[in-house]
Amino acid sequence: MCRWLYNSMLEQRRFAYQRQGVSLSYHQQATELPWLKKEIPKFKQVHSQVLQQVAKRLDLAFQHFFRRVKNGEKPGFPRFQGKNRFDSMTYPQAKVSMFQGKFIRIPKIGEVRVKMHRQMEGSPKTLVVKRKNGRYYVMVTCTMEPSRIKPSGKQVGIDLGVKHFAVTSDKEFFPAMRFLEKGLCSIKRLQRTVSRRKKGSHRQRKAVALLAKAHERVANQRKDLAHKISRSLVDRYDLIAFEKLNVKGMVKNRPLAKKIADAAWRQLIDFTTYKAEWAGKEVKLVDPRNTSQACSKCGRMVKKSLEVRMHTCSCGYTEDRDVNAARNILLKAMGHTSDPRYDPLQLQLC
Repeated sequence: MCRWLYNSMLEQRRFAYQRQGVSLSYHQQATELPWLKKEIPKFKQVHSQVLQQVAKRLDLAFQHFFRRVKNGEKPGFPRFQGKNRFDSMTYPQAKVSMFQGKFIRIPKIGEVRVKMHRQMEGSPKTLVVKRKNGRYYVMVTCTMEPSRIKPSGKQVGIDLGVKHFAVTSDKEFFPAMRFLEKGLCSIKRLQRTVSRRKKGSHRQRKAVALLAKAHERVANQRKDLAHKISRSLVDRYDLIAFEKLNVKGMVKNRPLAKKIADAAWRQLIDFTTYKAEWAGKEVKLVDPRNTSQACSKCGRMVKKSLEVRMHTCSCGYTEDRDVNAARNILLKAMGHTSDPRYDPLQLQLC
């Protein structure tokens, strides 16, 4: 019913603009919802705030559309939602009630049995019911006081890479797990199965569901690793520095595109950032320019290709390439920047 309402409101906006040149707003469409319930009594089964959130979702889609047009990006006009493309509904001010840790009461739906992976803390504010790959999830957003962690007085720089997922300035190496590469064999097999099935058939829908679960497993493994590493970093350090990477441009490198996408560096940065804010710590993003080439001890530029994994400087400093880069990242985050220096050019005259 929420999907039907979304598509109807989208059609209303398109019709109003094409025929009369009028752009409808969220307020204009939201005020029609009480009339809609009188005309179609079936909508009385849906909570009023859930219907309002549908109108807000459509309004947000148009805001993003106009923003992309203004910035010269690919517009992506809001589209009608098919049967499998509208998978969540939101209660913005839900009064969440739990019973014996096994049931949750959802407004206008009733008591639903749940498996809780974690007890609720704080005051519930928002409840979202989401469907994903044949499973239903209830996500409750609560307000509570931040849990500050005792300062450790330590700082760390993190170099993100392909050979190692992350390397710290304290010489700690987090290996690249490459979950997509490990699960690629079964994903390819399932993709071939989907392509062989008759389009729209029951067997094709089953094959698509199995393929979606395989991709979800890879995404969950990747997310689990990012959560563990980010929690470890936030617990031990007060300042955490990352490179401000242009991943969108880096994936244009065809030989490394798949490994870069599989690494999901941005996910680690995002997880670390929100955990640090919650714990009273700080995350800084620095310019990645010359972090791999400069010497972290003397500042000289030591040009080296990607195949060279050891940093060796004329000042006598020798270290792993990624550790040296991580130390440069930390120095930039702490404000210790200096102009790059080059060794004097030596010419042999005959």
